[in-house]
Parts: sequence; structure tokens; C-alpha cells
Amino acid sequence: MIRPGMTKKNDDNSLLRIADALDRLAPPHSPPVDLGVANAFIWNISPDRLTPVRTVNHVDLDLLRGIDHVRDILDRNTRQFTRGFPANNALLWGARGMGKSSLVKALHAGLCAENAKKAPVLIEIHREDIPSLPRLLDYISSSERRIILFCDDLSFDGLDDGYKSLKAVLEGGIEGRPENVIFYATSNRRHLMPRDMIENERSTAINPAESVEEKVSLSDRFGLWLGFHGCSQDDYLSMIYGYMDHYNITANRDDVRGEALEWSRTRGARSGRVAWQYIQDLAGRHNIRM
Repeated sequence: MIRPGMTKKNDDNSLLRIADALDRLAPPHSPPVDLGVANAFIWNISPDRLTPVRTVNHVDLDLLRGIDHVRDILDRNTRQFTRGFPANNALLWGARGMGKSSLVKALHAGLCAENAKKAPVLIEIHREDIPSLPRLLDYISSSERRIILFCDDLSFDGLDDGYKSLKAVLEGGIEGRPENVIFYATSNRRHLMPRDMIENERSTAINPAESVEEKVSLSDRFGLWLGFHGCSQDDYLSMIYGYMDHYNITANRDDVRGEALEWSRTRGARSGRVAWQYIQDLAGRHNIRM
């Protein structure tokens, strides 16, 4: 509508100026990324963009000991997905330092070594950026490449409602998850939230069962639950000796056994991470580069 004293041309110019101002306030659009430039990326926001990772920090799959059962399950699932067959989202949960994230990266590295062009792309999303998942999916859904979305150390606390975005991405919504995308996450918690948070929901909600069910059902959206548990002494020593063989550390194994067990006692746990930390110390003392 043209106001008194204004011409239609002036009114149109005002609308154009308003539109230009709104464009300047809006976040800049990121140019589409070519998923062929790398086999791994990190998703960043503000602005939204995928940052290529030329070399993924990983260990050889053969060095991951004591997790043979879950390794084989995740390997089979990942290869099904890579070949274009049905596969499940996977939640790797359990003890700290037992190789959850290392397994995901090792399997991806193995597929890249076999055939880099046909290997899936690994895209890491930080836990705090989970609410941006719908934007990320819109960003990558048109790609012809298979894509593993990976979130390390996923969990939710207090009033954090980012889990709602994740639930919608895993299975919900009328669009569903893109056929070329699968989601792998690691967590120390089987239900992705602390027990006291679940108990608090039961004690304060008007309908406790429904409130708890909404949050706990998130982990049910993962078709695979792979549990990682503390390792035995034999598995721990097997990790140590495996690293020694791999890096050609020629120390006396009886001495190493005593040192490695003492190392684990000072940290209150036996795990792959503790074994790796001991090996770094041992290699340094023997002038071995890793």
C-alpha cells in the first residue's frame, strides 16, 4: 500500500533497502563443500562449514585388543553400509579408555586403505553442536558418497534438550535419515544421561514414566548397542606387548610386565588408554620414535 506523499517507486525502494538490511543480518551462506577433497571432515558452525581433515589420528586396528567381539560387529555393520546395504546407527558405550572412538577411526582408516574412493566419508560433529544436525544433514544429503556422522563422548545433562534434535535425526520426522548417512556415537553412559538425572525426572515429573521414557528412548534409536568394559590383566598386557612388537621396542618383557602393572595401579584402572600412556613412556626411555 502506498502511503500519502509517496510514489510506488519510493515504496519499492524502501522495501529493497529493508530486504538488503535483513540479508546483512543473516549469517553468511557457506559454499557447498566438495566431499571428494578428503575422506574426513569436522563440522563447524558460525558459520556452518565442513573443514577437511587430511590425516585422521588413528591407531591400527590390529593394536586394539580385548574388544574383538564388538570390533567384528561394528566392522560388519560399517562394511554393509559402505556397500550400500542396510545398516544400523551404533552407540559405543562403556568404560573410559577402552577404544570406543579409536575403533571407529581405525575401521574408517582400514576402509580408506583398501579403497579410498569407495570408502565412506567420516564427519565428526561436536556434542555441543548436536542441535545443528538438521542443518548438517541438509548440507550433505545430496552427496553421492556414503557418510558416517561421528560424535565422540556424547551425553546430555540437566536442561540440555539437544537430544530432541538427535532423536529426530536418528529415526523421527517425515523425511527420515538420508539413505547415504549413518550415525555412530561413543559415550560412557548407556542411556546418554547420568543416572541421577533419570531419577530426578522420576521424582519431579507429573507423569514420571513418560518423562523418563522420552529421554531413555533416545538410546533405543540406535540399532546397535556395543558395550566396552574394563579389561583383564591378560588383555592389558597383551596390549602392551602388541605395542612393543609394532614399534620394535626391545625391552625385557619381565621388567615391562612389572612396570606396566604398577603403571595401571597408580591410575586405578587397566585400559587401552593406560596401556598407550605406558608405551609412550617406555618408548621415550628407549629412544624410540612413534
